[in-house]
Amino acid sequence: MPEAPSAQLVPASGYAPGAHREALEFIEHVTANAGKVQRRVLTEILAQNAPAEYLCRYGVPCSSLDAVDTFRRCVPLVTYENLQPDILRIANGDTSPILSGKPISEFLTSSGTSGGERKLMPTIADELDRRSLLYSLLMPVMGQSLPGLDKGKAMYLLFVKAEARTPGGLAARPVLTSYYRSRQFLDRPHDPYTAYTSPNEAILCVDSYQSMYAQLLCGLVDRADVLRVGAVFASGFLRAIHFLQKHWPRLCHDIRTGELDPEITDRSVRDAVGGLLRPNSVLADEIEAECLKPSWEGIIRRLWPRTKYIDVIVTGAMSQYIPTLEFYGGGLPLTCTMYASSECYFGLNLNPMCKPGEVAYTLIPTMCYFEFLPVDHCSNANAEPSHRDLVDLVDVKLGHDYELVVTTFSGLCRYRVGDVLRVAGFKNEAPMFSFMRRRNVALSIDSDKTDETELHTAVSSAVQHLAPFGASLVEYTSYADTTAIPGHYVLFWELRAGSTAVPASVFEECCLSVEEALNSVYRQCRACDRSIGPLEIRVVSEGTFDKLMDYALSRGASINQYKAPRCVRPGPVIELLDARVQAKYFSPKCPKWSPGNKQWNNSKEQVCNGGA
Repeated sequence: MPEAPSAQLVPASGYAPGAHREALEFIEHVTANAGKVQRRVLTEILAQNAPAEYLCRYGVPCSSLDAVDTFRRCVPLVTYENLQPDILRIANGDTSPILSGKPISEFLTSSGTSGGERKLMPTIADELDRRSLLYSLLMPVMGQSLPGLDKGKAMYLLFVKAEARTPGGLAARPVLTSYYRSRQFLDRPHDPYTAYTSPNEAILCVDSYQSMYAQLLCGLVDRADVLRVGAVFASGFLRAIHFLQKHWPRLCHDIRTGELDPEITDRSVRDAVGGLLRPNSVLADEIEAECLKPSWEGIIRRLWPRTKYIDVIVTGAMSQYIPTLEFYGGGLPLTCTMYASSECYFGLNLNPMCKPGEVAYTLIPTMCYFEFLPVDHCSNANAEPSHRDLVDLVDVKLGHDYELVVTTFSGLCRYRVGDVLRVAGFKNEAPMFSFMRRRNVALSIDSDKTDETELHTAVSSAVQHLAPFGASLVEYTSYADTTAIPGHYVLFWELRAGSTAVPASVFEECCLSVEEALNSVYRQCRACDRSIGPLEIRVVSEGTFDKLMDYALSRGASINQYKAPRCVRPGPVIELLDARVQAKYFSPKCPKWSPGNKQWNNSKEQVCNGGA
């Protein structure tokens, strides 16, 4: 067996003959030797971070052999709240080796929060090289399914967020902003497989309107060369389509005249885009003809006819956007290529042309040290999980669910990421995981606990009642309304109206349909215990969720990382939503419930009381 590659990786070089073959050989090698690679990664992480105060607290010695054994026995599972005092010391200017043996270069701000503030993930300069390596593997994998992607361009809509500085002077910014501002991205060697329509100046513009306008304009100018389109999240890509629907006349005017709209005032953007613009009335007429058609179905294919796929994340909460993407995409495949977070970049989808519901990510063993906490980690549901419950990467079991735990080169040790993954298969020794949900994203009134996946399944089923009227769901969120006794679930729905008005009785059917699809504990609370009131749907006006996103951006959220929350809490967000409510509907009766387990109780379902 060949020796496992070192975890210390150099930045990926640009395109060269044989580069794709070497990348695929790398994937094959590290997955075939996943166990050995992981042991070496842990040894290297502990050696690099041996000077860190954190490892010293748990008696982890400098000796590599003793360090691994002590780490396994003594270092605990942690959450962000456990590390927050150390992180704040670093943020406030303590430069001693607290978590990492190497200097912390910046903080990556997570989309998650703690105590109402965005989480700060410490990182080191070397991590940019690891992220670059994972990016360098994407096109070799995609090229196996779709050859010829070096014969055109990618219209990827990429955005940065204005960064902050900690009291200690370190940058605090989203992980994608960090990457797009890095030398690894800006000074990347020429590679025909990663030729973007967007100039760097447009990507780096912190004004989201000017950045979006400039990037769409460049994408339209290069429409004949575009082979793939995408954004980070499905929601962001759809926001771009809505932007195009609103501003295409101005974009066409710019193309026709060869002059950039005067509202684009960023000088670097004007210079970069102005250098690409030439008067082209034929192109403007072609775009205008497509945009003037009564339906925008298939608009992506019509405006960019050579496009082979749409590259966006459509797993987890983003799966709700699949029907809308399919409408605008006109049958184009939806690809999910990479799995990453602010804590660390994790892995790839080695079958990127699969259906969205079949996406599984292979974790690349060199990225960090992976461990997994079984979701049913102990028989006592109230007990705290322990590091003794953890399972190594190569020891997970097919079909089982695990929470992802990582130990990184930047100094996170046995950190609970919060993602729940299901083992869907294996690539050699390395498991492939389906993303299931985020841990502890739930609605709860009484003893019930409804997670994001369950809620999404229930809503997806209920909205089918709207189909006969031509209406569809644009976006939704929820909250547990406890202002009255008993409390009840509230769903805020933004709809795309059809040709026929939806009767109130149909919305009531939707309410009941959601309840019928929720778990047994919820239905028992509703139907038997009466500890939960009837579920409510509040229909909000068009554009409400755009307003919600604007509010989040104004509070510091990143346009790259933003996704509509599936559950919100009382406060300004609820006030914003309630101010735009057009109608309210309640479930007309209790859902069905029977004692026992549906897998072994085949008796006729019973309802304690039929009223709502």
